[in-house]
Amino acid sequence: MAGNSQRRGRRVTPKKGASAGSGGKNRSSLAGKGRTLPADERPWHKGYSGTEKLPNRTAWKQEKEKRAAAAEGRAPKIGQPGTKDTTWGKGTKGSKPRQGTRQAPQRGGNPRVAPGRRSNTPRDAPELLVGRNPVLEALRAMVPATALYVAQGIDIDDRITEIVRTAGDRGIPLLEVGRAELDRMTGGVLHQGVGLQVPPFAYEPFDDLMAAALEHPTPLLVALDGITDPRNLGATIRSAAAFGAQGVFVPERRAAGITATAWRTSAGAAARVPVSQVVNLTRALKACQREGFVVIGLDADGEADIYNLEAAVGPLVVVVGSEGRGLSRLVGETCDMRVGIPMVSEVESLNASVAAAVALAEIARRRSEAA
Repeated sequence: MAGNSQRRGRRVTPKKGASAGSGGKNRSSLAGKGRTLPADERPWHKGYSGTEKLPNRTAWKQEKEKRAAAAEGRAPKIGQPGTKDTTWGKGTKGSKPRQGTRQAPQRGGNPRVAPGRRSNTPRDAPELLVGRNPVLEALRAMVPATALYVAQGIDIDDRITEIVRTAGDRGIPLLEVGRAELDRMTGGVLHQGVGLQVPPFAYEPFDDLMAAALEHPTPLLVALDGITDPRNLGATIRSAAAFGAQGVFVPERRAAGITATAWRTSAGAAARVPVSQVVNLTRALKACQREGFVVIGLDADGEADIYNLEAAVGPLVVVVGSEGRGLSRLVGETCDMRVGIPMVSEVESLNASVAAAVALAEIARRRSEAA
């Protein structure tokens, strides 16, 4: 307005805006993540010198550095595992906190993790199966369980009633927890107020699996090459049990393992058919060949026909490829032959577990006729 520039008390500087920073809600995010662990205390670093068990990946890194150093004529830049105490507990060097800091908890020898860094979930940790239908189906399929979690104040329907009754009949501990606690345990996944804790699956050693199969008059094993869907894994295990296979083996990496979903899909067959994990599938197949097995790989473009497979009556390993790419190159080259399933329509291929079921059914038919 005209004349305001001459009024008393006018503002001659810009109005100060809101101060930058974080309020009470996110104030903890500004505190920092603390000191970064040195290389000799990081289990994933090649300079690791801790007292805990050396991870396989770290051992591989150290061995690779040794070879490179030997080729270049220098000393390897690696740690000396077992020379530095990296556990919390009594007698741990340097575990006394500085003044004004919070004392580290006594963890009885567990490895230290840098502040603010999340540790990965151990592979042998229990799994939590959630949802009313999945939990009910798992209990009906006799999936092993160690605890049943039920949220307080949930709506009771017929499924919850049967879940609680079945868990009680099996002697599974029933734990009533708050909904917020169950949200935290499931990582925010929709749980419908119920969760079933499933212990890690006990895999059979591969040598024992193969030895047990060889004791059978007509040994039959199933190998899965990169199956990533646990439902396909469970369905294949169920077919293996139905058609007389003595075991199933899968790779440890880049493949599905026996989870609660796989166990439920197998309808309890995972308790009757031994399942093994192998580090290298190609080496495992070659070990089977040395013991007299014929290894066949299911392939839509295979040179042989499953309905004319003479090797079906002898010791056999059936290899099932992954859902998308089929057999990997090395596994395909290791197979003694690739076998296709004739189809009358223009469908390119079958689902992995369906193809396994068709092949195993035909093998079982030929063996029954030969007997």
